[in-house]
Amino acid sequence: MFGIGSFEILVIFLVALLVLGPKKLPKLAHTLGRAMGDFRRVSTEFQRTLNTEIAFEEEAEKKKARKEAERKAAAEKEKSEAAAEKNTSDTDKA
Repeated sequence: MFGIGSFEILVIFLVALLVLGPKKLPKLAHTLGRAMGDFRRVSTEFQRTLNTEIAFEEEAEKKKARKEAERKAAAEKEKSEAAAEKNTSDTDKA
């Protein structure tokens, strides 16, 4: 946990107990716990929202790429049909 060992946590707890006293320490711990829980919830929600937006963006890029590929395929098909029609008309003239 943040690179802090059990001895360091014990020292921090004892200093806090001496500075704040036994009456204020539980209230402070409760407030700190709530704040950490709220922060964790907010960060999880932010991460979820960010992942959703990334997924939407990727899906939009895939759709765009598919439409572009379909457009190119249609253009190639038109070119090949035009070439085949030209070849047919050249054969008919000969």
